[in-house]
Amino acid sequence: MANPRALIVDDEPDLCELLSLTLARMDVDSRAVHDLAAARRELQEPRRYDLCLTDLRLPDGDGLELLEWIQRHAPELPVAVITAHGHVEAAVRALQLGAFDFVSKPLDVPVLRRLVGQALRLTGARQAADPGQRLLGESAPMQELRAMIARVARSQAPVHICGESGTGKELVARLIHESGPRKDAPFVPVNCGAIPTELFESELFGHRKGSFTGAVADKPGLVQAAEGGTLFFDEVADLPFTMQVKLLRLIQDRTVRPIGEQREQPVDLRILSATHRDLGELVAEGRFREDLYYRINVIELKVPALRHRLEDIPLLAHAIIARLAARMNITLPALGAEALRLLSSYRYPGNVRELENVLERSLTLCDGNRIEADDIELRTGAAPPRRDWWRPAGGDGAARAAGEYRATGDPAGP
Repeated sequence: MANPRALIVDDEPDLCELLSLTLARMDVDSRAVHDLAAARRELQEPRRYDLCLTDLRLPDGDGLELLEWIQRHAPELPVAVITAHGHVEAAVRALQLGAFDFVSKPLDVPVLRRLVGQALRLTGARQAADPGQRLLGESAPMQELRAMIARVARSQAPVHICGESGTGKELVARLIHESGPRKDAPFVPVNCGAIPTELFESELFGHRKGSFTGAVADKPGLVQAAEGGTLFFDEVADLPFTMQVKLLRLIQDRTVRPIGEQREQPVDLRILSATHRDLGELVAEGRFREDLYYRINVIELKVPALRHRLEDIPLLAHAIIARLAARMNITLPALGAEALRLLSSYRYPGNVRELENVLERSLTLCDGNRIEADDIELRTGAAPPRRDWWRPAGGDGAARAAGEYRATGDPAGP
């Protein structure tokens, strides 16, 4: 079987040699070119490449131009951007444009090897994952959401998932993880609203024996449990303010220091987050750090409310009833036409979670083997939220994603 191939785009001969030697030790063939024009010509040749490593600064342009060109002509090719040390904003911009990841100069060879390994696992991950099997719905917003999941799964950029309660934000996070190169590593969810403030640092980063009263043994934290995989902060708006700066450091430096430990430890993981609240409003109110907001919100996915895709109700209802009947070990009941019409006309403030509750109640209370309209109990006077802060914001291109999702702006803030 042929070795994977990588294209190196950089005008520094010493760096090209280091990259080529590192790749060769990983059984990856490589070819180096030194400017933007040569890279474009090379990528138009019939030969196949599995990875592109490009510097941001090139003699006839920059790596972002090449990245945009690859997104148009070879979107399946993972691109890693090489940045000067400390150029965080340029790296974030590259991630927003679709880069797989970035690596800073001077190159850390173990970090580079890990990045290359993850990029080369992308093909298998794309073939194994099928978001359509669990993220049900044929409406335009859901088709675009699945397309966006496939796109962001190729990247290592932090993704923030927002939408109302009950829309399936954790499911979206799991699908991003399972569609990417980290799918065989742990997916660790952190419910930010369920951990007491005084225990948060220990739960997240771990502690050493004797570091505080009651610390009778070393304890690894959730960060260490997610090593190599994905750490998902659910309801990140509830993260204690004192912990927000520590999370910012984790994202920026990719290091962690357990309580009672003197040295920081490097970690390799991807950060995903979600909330049903408007983080922008919380930033304006001084209740959420602005710098953290722009770090976790490099790419934003907005999950549509159920009332904005009511055409998906029949498919969702039949799938939920089949799952509930199998769990309850009963014969699969039919869903009457009038009952389906009633379900399809409701607004669902609780979204898919509320639909599941309504159907479970109906399945329990119905007589015979058919759910009729009289078996459907819906909340009277239920209304959607006072305003849809997550409604379409305009824009164009893939970041617009059918008007339901868009990438954030300049990470330096408005």
